[in-house]
Amino acid sequence: MTHYTHWFIRARLKTRQLLLVVALAEERNIHRAAEVLNMTQPAASKLLKDLEDVLEVSLFDRSPKGMIPTWSGEALIRHARVALASLNLAFDEVQSLKLGQFGSVNVGAITTPAITVLPLAVAELKRTHPNLHVVVHVDTSDVLHRGLSQGNHDFLIARLFATHDKTALTFGPLADEPAAAVVRSGHPLLEADSLCLRDLVDRPWIVPPEGTVLRHRFDLMFHGQGIAPPANLIETTAVLFITKMVVECDAICLLAADVARYYEALGVVKPLPIELPCNMDAFGVITRTDLAMSPAATLMLDAVRRVAADVYGS
Repeated sequence: MTHYTHWFIRARLKTRQLLLVVALAEERNIHRAAEVLNMTQPAASKLLKDLEDVLEVSLFDRSPKGMIPTWSGEALIRHARVALASLNLAFDEVQSLKLGQFGSVNVGAITTPAITVLPLAVAELKRTHPNLHVVVHVDTSDVLHRGLSQGNHDFLIARLFATHDKTALTFGPLADEPAAAVVRSGHPLLEADSLCLRDLVDRPWIVPPEGTVLRHRFDLMFHGQGIAPPANLIETTAVLFITKMVVECDAICLLAADVARYYEALGVVKPLPIELPCNMDAFGVITRTDLAMSPAATLMLDAVRRVAADVYGS
């Protein structure tokens, strides 16, 4: 072990110091942070001072708005969150092994791979490792990336955008994602001989909220043909609401094509006979290079890649 890898041993770094800087980042007040950690304010102040003395930097600036992290503080907070999450994962893995389980894996995924790749991969893995604890979190790429950076996920199946911090990340693309327009069974537009975007602009739509990738591509699709995007909109990402709303009214719903096919197979919706010029960026497997992956996570990742190769030819 080289000298710079064990400074925290020489400094007798305490886990409570890491907990304190994270609590201060969230509370911006040392009294409230101390209460969260069930300690007195003087004890919290001493822990913080000892840590700042060891690092020879100021971690927080005191201001009328509370305790604001300095640049050094932001760096330590980021790594403290990862370290604490890693300790939690280590504890969970040890507890699983004590119970005779193989371990646990937490995967974050956007909707499309969550219904096309992950169910098959999890089923495959459960056949050989029935006691493996699997957690799947489905959300937008931005939310999932925050979870990955905080150590809450072992890996993601999501998108990597220009706005994401790519430090210590790897990305392996799996598939592009076209979009589709779907309606309820018996919708009058299903009988149309041919459809174009102008036929749909005055219709009610169910679309993702502004700021999402699919919504941005939806707006660009109309602008690209010199048409103002539809104004009669219902904005939501709530799947249960979407599927119920589609069958209750004549709204057109914008979905990723694989998600649309999934609901079509269940008899919930029908695709409109129109090919939308609305493709999203490729999604893929995103892993961290600065943290070692557990054996359970490695098995899950291998299963995901095998299934994705069958599903997408990737």
